[in-house]
Amino acid sequence: MTERREPSSVDLTQESALDPAVHEGAAQGLPAASGALLDPRILAAWREWLAALATDAEAAIAAAHVYGELGPEARDAWLDVLAEDAPKLPVPPVAIYAPLLSVESDAERRLRIEIAIGEGERAWGPVGGFALRGIAAGGDRVVALVTPLYLRFVRVLWCRYLPEDGVAWARHDPIVRAEEAPGPGMLLDGAQLEATPIKLVIEELCHAILAQQRKGAELPASLQLCADLFDAHLEGDPLP
Repeated sequence: MTERREPSSVDLTQESALDPAVHEGAAQGLPAASGALLDPRILAAWREWLAALATDAEAAIAAAHVYGELGPEARDAWLDVLAEDAPKLPVPPVAIYAPLLSVESDAERRLRIEIAIGEGERAWGPVGGFALRGIAAGGDRVVALVTPLYLRFVRVLWCRYLPEDGVAWARHDPIVRAEEAPGPGMLLDGAQLEATPIKLVIEELCHAILAQQRKGAELPASLQLCADLFDAHLEGDPLP
């Protein structure tokens, strides 16, 4: 059975080259590979899919997944397309760009996406959220840190660490439906997670990150994707 996935702008352009109903001139805003022309129907489907990101959980998760699998040039092409198409859609920019930002680690592209979201919506990222923590064998902390993205979407940072020794592992679920977020009582590495003040967990993680850096060890990529958490002002107080 052939696996299905949402089309990227490159897919759309390639598909248009095979369609006899293409119109004269490449559609504005979509990259045309080797001079390929874009069928207006494909352009309409692309924009309809973009508009669905504001309300359709499957579309938003698919967008994050597909974008996350792309290489640098394809990501730049996607953002070029959005720069043309997003202003034409009756959808807030945060709905179109937030799934991409959730998986983007390149500083230059992150800045480009944040600017596209707009100054008025720049604070779309983590405000509030909650943490679950358990104590595993050897005293290691295992945590799930859940922070809101937009609408009914959250992201989850899973981590095992010792504040004085560093980070054992970390993984990141960039976009999850809020109703599917982890809750108290779940088991992680054999430890039962309980609700814990999010500020305490982030403070512990800050200490673990510093310990990791003092050892000269590289931080897990998942922590780098969530670096903004450690600069955030949660529960009204700045983190140390």
